[in-house]
Amino acid sequence: MYVHGINFYVMMTSRRKFFRLAGTSILAAGMIEKLGAQTMPFASTAKEKRKPDLFSIGMAGYTLRGMTPDEAFSFMKALNIRYLSVKDFHLPLNSTPEQIKDFLSKASAAGVTVYTVGVIYMKSEDEVENAFSYAARVGVPMIVGAPAYDLLPLVEKKVKETNIRIAIHNHGPEDKLYPSPSDVYDRIKNMDTRMGLCMDIGHTMRNNTDPSEMLEKYARRVYDIHIKDVDQPTIDGKTIEMGRGVIDLVKFVSTLRKVKYNGKCSIEFEKKESVITGVAESIGYFRGIMDAV
Repeated sequence: MYVHGINFYVMMTSRRKFFRLAGTSILAAGMIEKLGAQTMPFASTAKEKRKPDLFSIGMAGYTLRGMTPDEAFSFMKALNIRYLSVKDFHLPLNSTPEQIKDFLSKASAAGVTVYTVGVIYMKSEDEVENAFSYAARVGVPMIVGAPAYDLLPLVEKKVKETNIRIAIHNHGPEDKLYPSPSDVYDRIKNMDTRMGLCMDIGHTMRNNTDPSEMLEKYARRVYDIHIKDVDQPTIDGKTIEMGRGVIDLVKFVSTLRKVKYNGKCSIEFEKKESVITGVAESIGYFRGIMDAV
């Protein structure tokens, strides 16, 4: 486990101080260079005039691996993140109605809404059927998934039957199915419009592709986004705290607004170590950009 009992709560009591560091000191170190010194004095004026963002910050369930549901919800509450894409290690696909009810009750008590499930991999017809049945029982309007090519017609059929959207996740250059957002779009562009993309900006960058350009190109079919940073734009790129890597996050936030993206930007932190501080730093940096740009 990453967190246990009192140690978790002690760490979380200092979160406001940490966010000031993440949202100001880190922002000052990384943002001024990216935005330019002359831009920063006008940030507060721009913020006053700007309408609230259409998109919201969420949490990709994979980030919470190693935490119990109670620990995960406490962590999200401390970070003021209200939307969760739940993974099956917290809520298994064969969960009973009672288990689902208990999980959702705990989420609600923490102020968290489960907005989607996944990533769910689908390699057989039974797995497609199970995925849509699971989503319906949990009561979410969308699945983040990765279905095999030959199952896409069945996925489309289930989308039409259930009105549950699917957002197909790209997993970078190692992925034989969907390395980049383009590979997803090319497979579903002529299918039901409720079939779209969950764009992982880290894996997109690892495919040596600009996430902002991909978002602008496929905006109408992007239904979910996993946000992170990576240390290099190659197959060897690794997740790193946001603002320390190679993704132009200032440009990405600007593009989110330009295309009027109204879904979730869920942080997916894949480093095995420093999960709590890494997520807090990343969220502070991302929120700092939202405030400054």
